[in-house]
Amino acid sequence: MMSMNVVRKPVSYLNSLNLYVIGCRTLKSYLPVKWVRPEKIPCYKPEKSGDLKPLIEVDLKEAPLEFRNSEELKTADEIVKRVFSLEYFPHKKTVEVIKSTYLGKVKRHEFDTNSPEARVALMTASIREMQKHMELNPRNLRVKVRLKEKIDKRRKLLKFLRTWDYKCYEWILDRLDLFYKPVPPPEVYKRVERKRSLRMLTDKYCENIIKTRLDEYKESLESQQEEFLVQKIKNLKWIMNEEKECGLEPSITEEDIKIAMDKLENIRNSRNTKPENDLQAGYA
Repeated sequence: MMSMNVVRKPVSYLNSLNLYVIGCRTLKSYLPVKWVRPEKIPCYKPEKSGDLKPLIEVDLKEAPLEFRNSEELKTADEIVKRVFSLEYFPHKKTVEVIKSTYLGKVKRHEFDTNSPEARVALMTASIREMQKHMELNPRNLRVKVRLKEKIDKRRKLLKFLRTWDYKCYEWILDRLDLFYKPVPPPEVYKRVERKRSLRMLTDKYCENIIKTRLDEYKESLESQQEEFLVQKIKNLKWIMNEEKECGLEPSITEEDIKIAMDKLENIRNSRNTKPENDLQAGYA
């Protein structure tokens, strides 16, 4: 009974305060900017992995690798050649041909399979093959995990190769149609969040307003500059004449008036040449 009273007292106290929580979903945003959450790109997509081209197409009428140098198959009947084509073999034989094609672009010698270039080529063939499979079967989690691991391994190998031999690294990217996307460091990477994005967009919006108003104010001052200089020249001449008549030491010289007149002439010349330049740019 004692414990029930202890629990009821805080609850009754909170109820007496008439506290209530406003739901965030029903609030309307009065910000002048609109933010739409960007679409998340899956990790296995070529846009994220850095593959610029899809998997190469293989002619299924060709023979597997182990039968390509067979003299008997070259002189065999067309039916036999078709039976010994990739069309009637398991899919892994087609994958072997694809890997051999990618490997042939970068390998150092005929038996090269372990150099950094060869490893990147073999990984690229596997990645693009699995990407093609994921387009047809997007819910295959086992292939998705293997594909993600393979992409991370290739990115790590490219990172080291970029440090070891930059020319070779660029050559591999060019030969295999790759684009290296390093993982951003933690101090640079920022999650996509609504509040942070709205703050950034609002800051940019305010900066644009300030810039626009400053430009408008600058244009208004420039439009009044000619009138101001004309009035300034008149005032300088009047002051100089008054000082002469009163016999005072002159504070304004002909040089000051000439400087003001030169400025006025430059402004008038620039305004006359500006429309001509715009017309010439339009004809060009």
